[in-house]
Amino acid sequence: MIQTVDLVVSPEEAKNDIFLKKQLEKELRLRGVDFEFRWLKRSVDARKKQIKINARFEVAVGESFPQRPDYYHLKDVSSASEVHIIGAGPAGLYAALRAIELGFRPIVFERGKDVRERRRDLAKINKEQIVNPESNYCFGEGGAGTYSDGKLYTRSKKRGDVQKALEWFVHFGASEDILIDAHPHIGTNKLPHIIVAMREAIRKAGGEVRFHSKLTDIFIENNELKAIEINQQEKITCSDLVLATGHSARDIFELLHKRGVKLKAKGFALGVRIEHTQELIDTLQYHGRLNDEFLPPSSYSLVTQVDGKGVYSFCMCPGGIIAPCATEEGEVVTNGWSPSKRNNPYSNSGIVVQIDAEDFENFENDPFVCLNFQKSVEKACWEAAGKTQQVPAQRMLDFVNGKKSVDFPRSSYQPGIVSCDLNQILPPAITKRLREAFKDFGRKMPGYLTNDAVLHAPESRTSSPVQIPRNPETFEHIEIKGLFPCAEGAGYAGGIISAAIDGMKCVEAIVRKSKT
Repeated sequence: MIQTVDLVVSPEEAKNDIFLKKQLEKELRLRGVDFEFRWLKRSVDARKKQIKINARFEVAVGESFPQRPDYYHLKDVSSASEVHIIGAGPAGLYAALRAIELGFRPIVFERGKDVRERRRDLAKINKEQIVNPESNYCFGEGGAGTYSDGKLYTRSKKRGDVQKALEWFVHFGASEDILIDAHPHIGTNKLPHIIVAMREAIRKAGGEVRFHSKLTDIFIENNELKAIEINQQEKITCSDLVLATGHSARDIFELLHKRGVKLKAKGFALGVRIEHTQELIDTLQYHGRLNDEFLPPSSYSLVTQVDGKGVYSFCMCPGGIIAPCATEEGEVVTNGWSPSKRNNPYSNSGIVVQIDAEDFENFENDPFVCLNFQKSVEKACWEAAGKTQQVPAQRMLDFVNGKKSVDFPRSSYQPGIVSCDLNQILPPAITKRLREAFKDFGRKMPGYLTNDAVLHAPESRTSSPVQIPRNPETFEHIEIKGLFPCAEGAGYAGGIISAAIDGMKCVEAIVRKSKT
């Protein structure tokens, strides 16, 4: 018999299997009875000084646990009907894997390079400040998620099968811990191997993954998709297309607009990426416990309202690094990531201000008003920092007090930082709210508001500033048959797992359509 048991234990006890077995024995009154146990769920509760681990276990009494099943089964789809997919990020890869599972042959077109080649371009932007517009932190195999941390937590439980999405990651090489931890995380160092395993599985099944293959045109007749063009030279007949291009493929938005595809301005969030030492965040969150082998590097989640707008932490990276995420020359963009062990000495997080499409005039007629605002901020920061991939930076208290910083304690941002008064660079509606939010965060988390923290600007690619509207039931574009806008780039997801689920659901919609 297999039973589920919840325990609340200390961090030290959670690492002690002998203690846990005795507690489970006591809880289930199993003295003298043979049993096995394994973790089901695990979360840290650090709200009080006495930190606890909330633990859930499966207990097998008088029997062994059945062997875990293979989470994914390949089929030979080499002769099956085709599904065309633009983009090899989480949405595109999961769309392809789901297509195989449902008996369809996926053909994936990725504008960027494979993981191995892509690394060279990331080195160039970090060390030489050279931006490759087709291969960078946003474009290439695995999309932005591959080199942007690999956090798998999502609040979007109603979107679809989160457990299935996590299990597929495990099947292709992720640790089973991601099925247990409340805030699962793979790590930028481990994700590339998993992405390669997914790609090879798609090819083994008879599908295709094509790199250096950019969507350059789309052909529509009578509001129906007919064909696509790749690299301005190859025209491919196509009746159903999953468009999973990510939130930074601005040229795709322009192409769709040019071809008369309806788009909408979409709100997003914009602000800065703040860096503290991980030691400080651990001290604040773990009530003074430092360098603790029994606890993971701590994170935080902060939110407030200032003048009717939400200001909140975004993509918080314990033990992480700030990365340059521009997708073309003439702009700077920051993001954060962590390795699997989260063992870097820095902690970083976006602190961003809600921006609504309604904040701009003509938002109903111009789908690019939010995108143009995003571009203007990224360009202003690029110019302020010397027209390189260095970014404008300021100590936290200096920013709150309107004082330009004369020096910095450190920065993990490899291209370098330039001292600027961000109050003079970022829009006043942003800086005013950030200043008030930092004061509020300092009250909620005493010690957070410190001049040892450094702001890096901008954090601007939180989500797509353009939406490609679709029918919520069929997942097709509201006007164009056969076009399936998908995930972050279409405005329907916000992270690796939600994007992956959206990719699966788009393919499921195509399969349903094929059967009618």
